[in-house]
Amino acid sequence: MPRRSFDDAALMRLISRRRSSSHSDSQTDTGYHHPHRNRAFSIRSGGSKQSSGGGGGNKIGGFSLNSLRGTVQPELSKKLFRLIKSENNLINAHEAAGRERISIATQLSEWGEQTGDDAINDVSDKVGVILSEIGEQEDTYAHALDESRGYLKAIRNTEKSVQPSRDGKAKIADEIQRLKMKEPESTKLVVLEQELVRAEAENLVAEAQLTNVTRQKLKEAYEAEFAATIERAEKQIILAKHGRRLLQLLDDTPVVPGDDKPVYHHASQARQVLNDAEDDLRDWQPEPDNFNTETAAAGADAADAEETKTEVEPTLAPKLEVAEEKAAA
Repeated sequence: MPRRSFDDAALMRLISRRRSSSHSDSQTDTGYHHPHRNRAFSIRSGGSKQSSGGGGGNKIGGFSLNSLRGTVQPELSKKLFRLIKSENNLINAHEAAGRERISIATQLSEWGEQTGDDAINDVSDKVGVILSEIGEQEDTYAHALDESRGYLKAIRNTEKSVQPSRDGKAKIADEIQRLKMKEPESTKLVVLEQELVRAEAENLVAEAQLTNVTRQKLKEAYEAEFAATIERAEKQIILAKHGRRLLQLLDDTPVVPGDDKPVYHHASQARQVLNDAEDDLRDWQPEPDNFNTETAAAGADAADAEETKTEVEPTLAPKLEVAEEKAAA
């Protein structure tokens, strides 16, 4: 019977899950229709397209004006600018790792096909499907990191908007000091001091906004990253366990020279393993955290402790007064 190829079975799709908008066109072209199952029971492409296209070689970027952007950043936002740029390098690395994993999965399957061993042929193909989905999880994780990076950009942009306010206030203060040294009776001092009051008021508003945005967006950025890290880890564990199930279907009992290879009877079981993997991934849900409850309880305890301290202090005052009177006598 002809084998179902990778290209004819929805681009290596093992699971029914939402793909990012950047991949939605490829799903439509291959005939993927949610929510009905249309998974690939085979990773093979029937050609070298996947093998040649799966590489994630490093690209050497040429010189451009974008390479100078870090040098023209305001002092306040330079460090965060570098951090965001490093995050982008991390995202590219995970995307490259996902592509390499898919390429390796395809090569494993194609190698197994040419061995002429039915057992290796089928098991290597199904293991390739599992490995390709592990690669897809890397791609999903990279998208989540990009979302986290967007929150950090909001902090950076706010820092850039606050820098002129700080600079303006410092410039007026320096001008006032200069005039006091050279022309202490100058009428311009009154005007500058009024400008300084306005600049300080504007700066207070900007600084408060920076504090609020920084706390909120920092929390959101790493909430998103840690949630994605947990999801990636737990889903890859699910896939790895089902991959080990597939390996148990391969009989590695030594064959005596001259004897025939053991007949392979586990093709349907191998397909069922892929079905189970799909079901487990679809049913996966993040476990609720109790951090908010713990934080609220800690805050309540601190408030209770402060209230108790306030109640105890008045009761100690009379005792201290009596002790002082005795000491004086």
